Amino acid sequence: MPQRLVITGAGGMVGRVLAAHAGRLGRDVLPLTSAECDITDPAAVARHVAAGDMVVNCAALANVDAAESEPDRARAVNAAGPGNLATACARVGAGLIHLSTDYVFGGDFGGAPPRPYDIDDVPAPLSVYGHSKLAGERAVLDALPDAYVVRTAWVYEGADGADFVAVMRRKAQGAETVDVVADQTGSPTSAHDLAGALLEIADGGARGPVLHAANAGEASRFDQARAVFEALGADPERVRPVGSDRFPRPARRPAYSALSGAGSAARGLTPLRPWREALVAAVHGER
Repeated sequence: MPQRLVITGAGGMVGRVLAAHAGRLGRDVLPLTSAECDITDPAAVARHVAAGDMVVNCAALANVDAAESEPDRARAVNAAGPGNLATACARVGAGLIHLSTDYVFGGDFGGAPPRPYDIDDVPAPLSVYGHSKLAGERAVLDALPDAYVVRTAWVYEGADGADFVAVMRRKAQGAETVDVVADQTGSPTSAHDLAGALLEIADGGARGPVLHAANAGEASRFDQARAVFEALGADPERVRPVGSDRFPRPARRPAYSALSGAGSAARGLTPLRPWREALVAAVHGER
């Protein structure tokens, strides 16, 4: 078990949930918000990392559309920043887990039926965000080959907040119909389940360098929204399927980016439970 868990980006959803989960388990945790540790500043990073630490990098410019209009900032936070962390960890003898994304994949299977992406599949991002996150993966492993790159997808907490499940939860408590895209498919992932996987990795429970940690199975946003309504006893017929063209966005999203856990399981990571089971627990305030 590492001496101390250092969490960068602890003000975001995953960082906050991870810090709380680790704290409940009695772990020695140093949660650092982006204001407390700007990972784009090598000196700031070096001040917070010590020998024997396990750093978990949850800091990112995660707004996919904002990255399109702020490519320099996206590269600084999502690519250069993780490289700074890896360099600092390598210098002092600390470990690093870097959180990445399903959006490093493009959803193009060359006419073959889509299937969940595994850890050895070749990335082909579509957006500035995806390109910057892929560059971050490479910067981390170049500077610290023993680091872990952990890709996840469609993360939500499901309580109050701005994540997709939280928004659908509020919609379900109303009476109106809701139009949700049905032509984007991925792996909805509970932040609580992801936190458990990250701690397992931190404790040496899996081999790297690249792992996928997402709830099992696949769903469209439409499927996910209906599942929220069903879990809350609301009429799922109030959720109506539409195409992505109804909601044009600056950044291209892959039509399919579900993640497979098979390769990660082979490397020792406990598979995460099915996405629907995790979602039902989340909307009822369970873990």
